[in-house]
Amino acid sequence: MRTSIREHRWTVADPPNAEIVARLSKDINVPEPIARILVRRGVDDYDKAKAYFRPTVDLLNDPFLLNGMQAAVDRLLTGIRAGEKILVFGDYDVDGTSGAAMLYLFFKEQGADISYYIPDRIKEGYGISNQSIVVAKESGVSLLLAVDCGITAVEQVDYANSLGIDVIICDHHEPGSVVPNALAVLDPIKPGDPYPYKSLCGCGVGFKLVQAVARVLGREETIVSYLDFVALASTADIVPLTGENRVLCRLGLDAINSGPRPGIRALIDSAGLRPGTISAGQIVFVLAPRINAVGRLGDATRAVRLVTSSDPAEAMDLARVLEEENRNRRKIDEDTFADAQALAESIFDLDNAAALVLHQEHWHPGVVGIVASRMVERYYKPSIMMATVDGVAKGSARSVNGFDLYEALRRCEDKIIQFGGHKYAAGLTVELTRLDEFRQAFDATVREMMTEDLRTPELLIDTEITLNEITPRFVRILREFAPFGPQNLRPMFLARNLEVAGSPRVVGKNHLRMRLRQNGSVFDAIGFGLGDLLGRVNGGNRTVEAVFTIEENDWTPPGSTKPSEPVTQLKIKDLR
Repeated sequence: MRTSIREHRWTVADPPNAEIVARLSKDINVPEPIARILVRRGVDDYDKAKAYFRPTVDLLNDPFLLNGMQAAVDRLLTGIRAGEKILVFGDYDVDGTSGAAMLYLFFKEQGADISYYIPDRIKEGYGISNQSIVVAKESGVSLLLAVDCGITAVEQVDYANSLGIDVIICDHHEPGSVVPNALAVLDPIKPGDPYPYKSLCGCGVGFKLVQAVARVLGREETIVSYLDFVALASTADIVPLTGENRVLCRLGLDAINSGPRPGIRALIDSAGLRPGTISAGQIVFVLAPRINAVGRLGDATRAVRLVTSSDPAEAMDLARVLEEENRNRRKIDEDTFADAQALAESIFDLDNAAALVLHQEHWHPGVVGIVASRMVERYYKPSIMMATVDGVAKGSARSVNGFDLYEALRRCEDKIIQFGGHKYAAGLTVELTRLDEFRQAFDATVREMMTEDLRTPELLIDTEITLNEITPRFVRILREFAPFGPQNLRPMFLARNLEVAGSPRVVGKNHLRMRLRQNGSVFDAIGFGLGDLLGRVNGGNRTVEAVFTIEENDWTPPGSTKPSEPVTQLKIKDLR
């Protein structure tokens, strides 16, 4: 296995206008390094800073700006009053299951005769299928409400229409050349849609429907109780945490931390997290994988049952099921990842290959996307992992930062049965007999499209600081930048002329731990997965430059009943 140290490009962001920074620093009473970061994020005056640090529901956009919203609201209210059977159809990931749970609970609360349906990932695949429409028809459903899917289901919506089932779509994916002939299509990125914020997740679009119906019914004050679902979905689906998404996630996380519903509380407890301290990162890396696991390895309906449960005992039983499935999923992940590394290193010249396309008949199709992401982390090349499903190679593709994977697949579409996705992630199907042909074409396309800059991972540094600027107040203000996610990342800093104090060491699974000192200020520092950099801070080389984020370590020792006070530490990204 290769263990060479990966080099990074250090890019210090261009400093924003000094006058604007100075004015903002004075107006909101924050240190200038923090003001510089805010201005670069578009927060350049008092009112924007207030909205950023203290978001409220008043900042949400009018839901009726979404094209088709009035028709959707009218049809749903007519159906509820007439006692029609309504079916919520959700995708099997966190976004889809959270959206389905939210819509089910909200409309049930309004008196609807409503149920939900989540397709089987392996047997049915993604999105609305004719099979599911038949099930709906046989159940007496006359109105189908799709969330986190449906925007490309042109034939399926026509089939539903032919059976007398009206369809309302709440989606956030790119439409194809034709938009389905549904009763209403709610999708902010639909061509010509006037909705001002384009980055909602599927559950977020569903929430706008909840907001609109609640407004018409005079119950808009109740909508905040559903924001926990939107926070789960938005963070897990890796949408930008800017604008409206940031408001939804911040308020949703507040709800999760202040009074989680029984299902979410059970999920938190079974994962070993501490209620009241849940962050966006903990959703992404701890809670979301447990929700996704039941859909990857079996029936995702179990996730909806968990988060909609009002019985703490039942919720804990279901949470244990998710915990067990996640353990199974991790074991399959590890085995598949080890397999994929061995295969890649046996068939590719890894110094020269532009991309990795790997296939094994026996790989579990539910985990190939996760492993493709890990292969990108390991080798920093666009990576495709495929298994054999129903006689064809089916799998997932993941990209490196800045590289348009979707466009690369589009240029190879004559070698592909079908594909879909976006810039950084996609799914695809290829004939088994054409795999080698596709592998060569994809490698050549990536080689042609990949610029030299994109071949080396970039560390985009917000600003340079000295360690004595990292005061307790500085850290408290940084805490309010949360929730962190795409386009609202944890600020990254550069500090020079740092003295390595004491004896650096490698701990755990190749993590570098040390202390750094500058002009009397000393901080603990850890670089996860950076044990190979020990040579840069050992021996005679005792002065370094470091790129890092500032985080609070609130780890509680095993067996301790009282949480320890958070300790500020530097999380090292790279050293020179």
